[in-house]
Amino acid sequence: MINFEAHTEEERLEMLNSIGLQSCDELYASLPEGIKYAALNIGSGLSELDVTREIKKLASENKTDYACFLGGGASKHFIPACVSQISSRFEFNTAYTPYQAEISQGTLQSIYEYQSMICNLTNMDVSNASMYDTATACAEAVLMAVRVTGRNKVLVCKRVNPQYQAVIKTYAEAADIVVSNDLSEIGSDVACVLLQTPDYYGAIHNVEQLKEKITDAKTMLICCCDLISLSVLEPPKCDVMVGNLQPAGNPLSFGGPYGAYFACLDKYKRQMPGRVVGRTVDADGNQAFCLTLQTREQHIRREKATSNICSNQALVALQTTVYLTVMGLKGLRQVALLSAQKAHSLAGKLVDKGFELQSKNFFNEFVLKVSNSDEFLAGLKENKILGGIKLDDNRVLVCVTEINTDEEIDNYAYFAI
Repeated sequence: MINFEAHTEEERLEMLNSIGLQSCDELYASLPEGIKYAALNIGSGLSELDVTREIKKLASENKTDYACFLGGGASKHFIPACVSQISSRFEFNTAYTPYQAEISQGTLQSIYEYQSMICNLTNMDVSNASMYDTATACAEAVLMAVRVTGRNKVLVCKRVNPQYQAVIKTYAEAADIVVSNDLSEIGSDVACVLLQTPDYYGAIHNVEQLKEKITDAKTMLICCCDLISLSVLEPPKCDVMVGNLQPAGNPLSFGGPYGAYFACLDKYKRQMPGRVVGRTVDADGNQAFCLTLQTREQHIRREKATSNICSNQALVALQTTVYLTVMGLKGLRQVALLSAQKAHSLAGKLVDKGFELQSKNFFNEFVLKVSNSDEFLAGLKENKILGGIKLDDNRVLVCVTEINTDEEIDNYAYFAI
């Protein structure tokens, strides 16, 4: 009779006896009872067919036919079918993470093309191979500014995404960095000023006005910018620019992975976290790609390491690369203009109905003032509309993209009470 178990009971006992134990429970005898899990309540095993049926049953509970007006760092955009088709081709498959991308010229070239596109959109000199997400990109940018300036105080605009601020504060606490949201404290002791434009509430900021307040030459300016908006809005002149990759070719995916870009001026490239792929020629004079900068302690002397960021969101960056290639600058501008146009159209309809906006200077997200946020959103949800993110009892953050139809916008305005 064939034994389908990984180990027989005799083999288990033989291994236990070799270390002087009688049962598997004795392996964990030194652990306090309070931290041990009781038996897992997961039921008995199922066949593959039964598991498939159960998963389909659970998936059917997801409401996927709702009109979506959610934003705040993750928004629903149209993704051409070819993006997933190309990025999932076998040439990009690997038995090992692109953590060691130097073994694959194809992976290196895709990262190099990604970096080039990011530099073109941000008007920055250098881009790394991508970051885990926007929150960590912001936090790493702050750490970079502290290293460059030798100062331990940073100013973060209070209108930056709260999630990004939370991660920045976590990084800062461990590194003894002082974080303040009061931009009036700009002075010679400040390492950097970080702002988001369009910010978490959708408002577009005049970065030049802020730069005029930064009188000390060493104080760095970090801007967190929506990648798609950079196709129609002039990229701000700053030292470091970071932003979300999710809107550019990556689905919402129940929360991730999303990835982020990180770009800076040339003079800061050796202080940039992560890694940079460069283009060169091999011994035969043929074009070749290689990891040019790797500033992790694994690759350089520990005291010169910039961070423990060693890898990148390779698949997310690849999907963004394919998306930007397919869309082109003209297509990306069309996405941006449609999103802005539809957002202002919905905002106008809501204003005509008696609602107030927190700001009229926005890209594709805006804050709507309502009498009761819970009742407002619940009323829309009853009509299969995800109306936005509750900010507080009387404010809702609404996001509109090119994927929202005129009918959805009209329904939102009609059912908004």
